[in-house]
Amino acid sequence: MPSIIVQKFGGTSVGSPERIKAVATRVIESQKHYDHVVVVVSAMGDTTDDLISLAKQITSKPSAREYDALISTGENISAALVAMAIQAQGGHAISLTGPQAGVQTENLYSKAKITRVDPTRLRKELSEGKIVIVTGFQGLNDFNDVTTIGRGGSDTSAVVLAAALGAPVCEIYTDVDGVYTTDPRAVKTASKLAEISYDEMLELASLGAKVLHPRSVECAKENNIILHVRSSFSPEEGTMVKEANPMENNRPVTGITLSEEEAVISLNKIPDTPGTASQLFTQLAEASVNVDMIIQSSEENNKNTITFTVLEDDFDTAKNVTESVAKTLNAQNVTTNTSIAKISIVGVGMISKPGIAARMFSALGKNGININLISTSEIKISCAIARSDAKHALALLHTEFELDKH
Repeated sequence: MPSIIVQKFGGTSVGSPERIKAVATRVIESQKHYDHVVVVVSAMGDTTDDLISLAKQITSKPSAREYDALISTGENISAALVAMAIQAQGGHAISLTGPQAGVQTENLYSKAKITRVDPTRLRKELSEGKIVIVTGFQGLNDFNDVTTIGRGGSDTSAVVLAAALGAPVCEIYTDVDGVYTTDPRAVKTASKLAEISYDEMLELASLGAKVLHPRSVECAKENNIILHVRSSFSPEEGTMVKEANPMENNRPVTGITLSEEEAVISLNKIPDTPGTASQLFTQLAEASVNVDMIIQSSEENNKNTITFTVLEDDFDTAKNVTESVAKTLNAQNVTTNTSIAKISIVGVGMISKPGIAARMFSALGKNGININLISTSEIKISCAIARSDAKHALALLHTEFELDKH
């Protein structure tokens, strides 16, 4: 059985001609250890942001199809340049767009999900001894239109291709050398993890840790693909994202995330009748708004208040939907708070170690930090707090759970 590796290089890794040449050198070296090498690339540096800015200078409401046609082009540039750099160093390489590589998506733009991969072309090029460079972030829908799969989607592209080709490991090269207990730029004592479970990484990614896209972690777990998160600029080992071994887990908290781009919306004093929550959250889902923390509280005279959080990017849409629903349900009003941050602790060890929530709440309370909302799962506790307290809360919880001692 031929050995195969899929490697993904992010925007920083291919951010300049010098870095592209360095990537080419690294990829050629990989070919000495594997029969087949597939490389997935993001757009160079801030290219995607620049393309979005260009679109906004033309129109505030570009059509979804043309928007994707525009912002998908950054990856084409990266892929072609990496292939050229490999060829210039004596290697054999070919660049393929997502559609050329057989990536099919649903009929949605900007946030399309990959539905399947036809690896026929990929296998053909690999069988000829070429390193195949594939554009991340893009695919083709049933109308033969180019679609994009959401910001950070190149991670998902890489894992999906690894699954289609039967690669056991997918290396994610980035500007950090692994997964840390929290953002090392925010907490200097943050420590690198040698490994982390799929479930923990999925929670951290979903909660705002930007090192991996959540959908890439889901796909890796479903296909039992080990993710190796490592630095483009160092040969050192990074962090292995893999199935958890409960026997080896002694820590209650593995990592902490902080999202400072949250907003709270409350639908106040709605009549307490069946189906009201369903009506609100169905319409939010139809508007592609992802809702996080939800609390429903009962008040006098058979009235309820529903409070939930959304990302700031979705705030305007969510507010408009909620105000529309408020009129339909005869609610008193809609109130909002756009000065919220969400801090979360994550760890599979919480399942077997009681008292973790109490420690978190106590540490925040002793330091005068008020908790507005709480949501939990088996391996996660999240609190909505004032944004002005965010950095302080992150540092003190990192110390409370001794994450600097990993």
